[in-house]
Amino acid sequence: MKAPVLILGATSDIGRAIAHCFAAQGHPIQLAARQVNRLESDKADLEIRYGVPVSVHEFDVLAVETHADFVQQLPELPAIVVCVVGFMPAQKACEQDFSLALEVMRTNYEGAALILSVFANLFEKRGWGTLVGISSVAGERGRASNYFYGSAKAGFTAFLSGLRQRLAKSGVQVLTVLPGYVNTRMTEGMNLPPLLTAQPKEVAKAIFAAVAQKKDVIYVRPSWRWIMVIIRCIPEPLFKRLAL
Repeated sequence: MKAPVLILGATSDIGRAIAHCFAAQGHPIQLAARQVNRLESDKADLEIRYGVPVSVHEFDVLAVETHADFVQQLPELPAIVVCVVGFMPAQKACEQDFSLALEVMRTNYEGAALILSVFANLFEKRGWGTLVGISSVAGERGRASNYFYGSAKAGFTAFLSGLRQRLAKSGVQVLTVLPGYVNTRMTEGMNLPPLLTAQPKEVAKAIFAAVAQKKDVIYVRPSWRWIMVIIRCIPEPLFKRLAL
């Protein structure tokens, strides 16, 4: 049997798609989320559909003091950990409610970085494994429309880069995923450009392929790489006047 895959944030649309993608290839699946009761139907579906063992686990990315215990109670140390946790409320709401802004920053950066750090230490000692962090192109340059979320993702991207360099000689892969727009519940109601918007299954397949190919950083839709190069190169005096 293949090695297990742990998905943190497994109730998300992308998390579910990743679970199906890896389970279809025979990987046992460990599903983790804050509302663990919502995972029972996913567990049954994956087990029946793919014939792989599936376990469900309560996980709160913000409760960093519980992270070590969470890892210890897993039935088996996974081979692959995929961190899909994310939180993106409206920017205007964050500007007025700093407790909400704090939750955005802690969820998308602090909690995600710290749980992967726990696994990084264990994987480094073991000498192999894969850590996957789903970041965002929003972290490549701060924009007025989502700078709380974007700044947290910028921190997470930098964290993954540093972690990758640290573990480069240990046999542990660290993959940064930059999906761009994805058609999920989190982006519901947004006017997303079809040519730049991926589906959750597309993100899952890109991650599966990147893990197999030992890649470091992927843009799910390659056009985003060039779009972000252009955005990063816009001079600041001009950038300030743009509505982005």
